[in-house]
Amino acid sequence: MMTTVQMTLEDDLVKSVDQAAKKLHTTRSAFTRLALKEALRNLKTKQLEDQHRQGYQAYPVKREEAGVWEKEQAWGDE
Repeated sequence: MMTTVQMTLEDDLVKSVDQAAKKLHTTRSAFTRLALKEALRNLKTKQLEDQHRQGYQAYPVKREEAGVWEKEQAWGDE
């Protein structure tokens, strides 16, 4: 399902989007959809990274936890 939405954008931004869309042989709408989807993916990634970081800050890795698997690692011909 597609919904038509009206947005207010600066003239120079619209001009830049039109130029980029032309170079990519696509439409302004397709270019904008792709850009918005990418921005939303980036936002989700940032939120997950922040959540991960907060978890490690609340429960930092202890020194003895970091070396538990060191003997199990295979480093090739050593």
